[in-house]
Amino acid sequence: MPRRPRVVRDYPLAIGNLKALLDGCAKKLDDPDLRTKVIALIPAVYGVRDLGSSLIPREEASAARDRILYYFQKYPLTLIEGDELLVISGIGEWARRLRELRVQQGWWIFSGVTFREMLSAEPEQEADLKQALLVDPASIKPDQYVLMRVEQDRDAAYRWNTLNGIRRKNIGVKEKLLEYFRANVGRVISGEELRYLAKNKKEWARRSRELRTQSGWPVVTRQQGRPDLPIGSYLLEEDRQSHEHDRTISDAVRVEVLERDKFACRVCGWKREQANKDDPRRLLELHHVQEHVKGGKNDAENLLTLCNVHHDEVHADRLDLSPYL
Repeated sequence: MPRRPRVVRDYPLAIGNLKALLDGCAKKLDDPDLRTKVIALIPAVYGVRDLGSSLIPREEASAARDRILYYFQKYPLTLIEGDELLVISGIGEWARRLRELRVQQGWWIFSGVTFREMLSAEPEQEADLKQALLVDPASIKPDQYVLMRVEQDRDAAYRWNTLNGIRRKNIGVKEKLLEYFRANVGRVISGEELRYLAKNKKEWARRSRELRTQSGWPVVTRQQGRPDLPIGSYLLEEDRQSHEHDRTISDAVRVEVLERDKFACRVCGWKREQANKDDPRRLLELHHVQEHVKGGKNDAENLLTLCNVHHDEVHADRLDLSPYL
């Protein structure tokens, strides 16, 4: 069983003991036996761990996982080095405790690897990240971590069993992502959550984007006309695919049309903020004035914003749009 860090109450004494241990190690450096030198260093390693883990009072955070969380909460939206977590946790298995916080308990702690993979698929998120973290996202190292939200995502903790069940399935990454999104319609999901679901395969971000841009599922981020969403989050707005000829609209054009129409249905004026469980209107969709299959272009002039109800009405030939053009 790994040695647990001990509480240090007298820092000057502990530092003095550590110096004495290092002096003893120095005397062993000339020993020809490698193992002798390694064993001599072990008490000094324990001494450093004891000091580091004692920087946070035990009444504030008694376990290693609690100390890691305490440290992140003290410095939100700040790049934290993995070595800092090693020191403050006082254990060698700090990465496992960090994973438990992220995946099982719903704390939005993003790694540098996740940021890179997310930006490779959604480069438009760079500006938001730069503003939030006050650093160039391209400079973030893989072993750096950031607490993106101070509050715990309790829903993510409840989703753990569903997440783990889908993760174990022998299906492709895109299929896993879609199944998980459909199991959590209308719930905000973090990029770290999706990365874990994909078993850390870097294609998760690209596949999430493809669900929207190629398959027509309304998977949105902060940059797709949903500025209310947290940075690095994903949301399946409705459990339905868009009409096939509406699936090739670029994100840039999509945002342009939404902004032009003030994020409201051109027929009824409905906005997402008015969403109500008793109202069948759930999301905003883009409609081609001249059908795409008949040569209609994917540009702003040929598109308008409709709620899902009126979009369905148009495609069922029950609504004349001419008064709203």
